Amino acid sequence: MNEVKVLKDGDITWVNGFKSSGVVADIKGNGGDKKDLAIIYCEKECVTAAVFTTNKVRSRTIDVNRENLSKGNINAIVVNSGNANACVGKKGYMDALRMTEITAENLGLDKEKVLVCSTGVIGVQLPMEKLEKSIPKAVKEIKDNGGKDTIEAIMTTDLVKKHIAVEFETENGEKIRIGGIAKGSGMIHPNMATLLGFITTDIDIDKELLQNTLKDITDKTFNMISVDRDTSTNDSLIIMSNGFANNQKVTDKNSIDYLRFKNALNFVMEHLAKSIARDGEGATKLIEVKVLNADSDKDAKNIGKSVITSPLVKTAVYGEDANWGRIIMAIGYSDAEVEEGTIDIFVGDIKVCENGIGVLESEVEINKELKKDEIVITIDIKLGEATARVWGCDLSYDYIKINADYRS
Repeated sequence: MNEVKVLKDGDITWVNGFKSSGVVADIKGNGGDKKDLAIIYCEKECVTAAVFTTNKVRSRTIDVNRENLSKGNINAIVVNSGNANACVGKKGYMDALRMTEITAENLGLDKEKVLVCSTGVIGVQLPMEKLEKSIPKAVKEIKDNGGKDTIEAIMTTDLVKKHIAVEFETENGEKIRIGGIAKGSGMIHPNMATLLGFITTDIDIDKELLQNTLKDITDKTFNMISVDRDTSTNDSLIIMSNGFANNQKVTDKNSIDYLRFKNALNFVMEHLAKSIARDGEGATKLIEVKVLNADSDKDAKNIGKSVITSPLVKTAVYGEDANWGRIIMAIGYSDAEVEEGTIDIFVGDIKVCENGIGVLESEVEINKELKKDEIVITIDIKLGEATARVWGCDLSYDYIKINADYRS
């Protein structure tokens, strides 16, 4: 597979043709100086694909986006943080639509060429008078290197900025770039993970193929992370492709160029997904669960998700307690085909369970492993050949502190 080159400190604006901004709109009304409104823009219409939350209670921004995506290509995305624009009735739809209209008016576009995303507190109406004033300001601030401002503007309880850009070559030697940013720290659970994610690329690619690829990789990355078992009302992951690389258009999923693109996009999305899991609210450790030799892909995923979402497993990792009994318990209730007498469990390279029976010999060695910032739990089911990887984080006292006063 062609090498994927990571571009240091890269983001969405490292892709030729994309610009962005991030400004202060004071959406939460606390008078702070945090940026909370952003615009991502390309002068050329972009082939665009997206996946959204599966929560039946959802922000009306998603309805607007689905409508606009069905009408054609996209030039811009307007994003706000601090307010989810969810569960506010018909006004939520009208406000989301109005955000696209204001953005389009100031960029000289039709409103159908603009998508809109929101994140923040549920059940509070958007302060539209502030957005009416701030969106034109955000348009004026759009620049080639605006990515870092955009990242800040989409964050809520995130402690870490999540961004990446990579480059690879087509079979004919054209250099293709992919950039990505994301926000997400709490209300994170598969189907898909609670987040906003934005990806840009300059490859020329068929729209249906791009949509199918995004969905396929999402199932292996963003749908394989969990912080707290809660699926948000606003999850949105959007990729825009402007074709500036002037490569031969990718239409065949078996072509070398497509396989190289898919490999690079998977790299970007896995990086962002793991960054979200690592930055879980109150988290001190990243947990990766590897499931080996399950009976089916579905079983492998169910086992991994069951372990990564178990509060008892998560608190044991936080407490650096080698309580492997909690892991095998979570395996047992996963609804997957398992046999107690065939299960092996490793923490790092240390085997703690063999054929369903504890074999941990040294508490000293396992305690060293559990003090690491990244904990890898490997589970060998020994019933088939299916595998899965799932990412999450530990559960600390700070998670409760953060979410107990989220609205204040």
